[in-house]
Amino acid sequence: MNTKILLQLRQHLVTDQMGKPVLLAAPPKRIVCLVPSITELLFDLGLGDKVAGITKFCIHPAAALTTKVRIGGTKNIQVSKIRNVQPDLIIASKEENLKEPVEILSATIPVYTSDVKDLPSALEMILAIGKLTGCEKKALAMVQKIEKRFEQLNITLPLKSVLYYIWKDPYYTVGGDTFISAMLQHAGFKNIYSAKKRYPEAAPLLQKQQPDFVFLSSEPYPFKEKHRAVLEKVFPKSAIVLVDGSYFSWYGSRLLQAPAYFKALQKLCAVKHKTTGTSR
Repeated sequence: MNTKILLQLRQHLVTDQMGKPVLLAAPPKRIVCLVPSITELLFDLGLGDKVAGITKFCIHPAAALTTKVRIGGTKNIQVSKIRNVQPDLIIASKEENLKEPVEILSATIPVYTSDVKDLPSALEMILAIGKLTGCEKKALAMVQKIEKRFEQLNITLPLKSVLYYIWKDPYYTVGGDTFISAMLQHAGFKNIYSAKKRYPEAAPLLQKQQPDFVFLSSEPYPFKEKHRAVLEKVFPKSAIVLVDGSYFSWYGSRLLQAPAYFKALQKLCAVKHKTTGTSR
């Protein structure tokens, strides 16, 4: 076998979700991850010892992250700190990271950029990360488990309508082109803002609809019980529910647990829906 073919066999080549080829001559030994949900994924693929740099929002697995270099937030990554870590792979996100610093880094360091909008693109990303890092079998096994668990979700039709709040002052919700909106549908709910793009403002007092449910996410804004009490007055015909936002917005290995959370949420919402007396 000639040298050229041997070299190609050793290379780890994938096309990222921005359509850009990412080529590594060997599995990376030092990874900087700018995406919290993918940091968790790397550890669950057994790559924790390869993770050298993370953002301040990378919080899982908490105990294992204490020795990792923090390179800023997802929106204000510190290029000099990343270079000092000397990574041979950077993992970024179109959704979570600013374009300019990522492009500066990509001039000298291989960068895989994700663009996850739904379950299929999340699974595609997991497989790509597996190939880049030499964990193809583990990534494939994870994807197969995720697919099976989502297939086992029993969704009752028609879907119950929901307004999903991610922020307040001002209040923002999610449009139909977001990963959160896709997860809402998998969980058995219809996003009343599905016709909108990205993250539209949705002031409670201006809402013309009284959806079956109003979900208050734990992230990025940490909604609490006191916020639920306030919104009950604005949405008297809706059940106001505090939800764990990580199961709707984290698109790495957390997807393994998402279906079980969605099943439990369905049961909770069925009870709350009865008590509000709504029927739409």
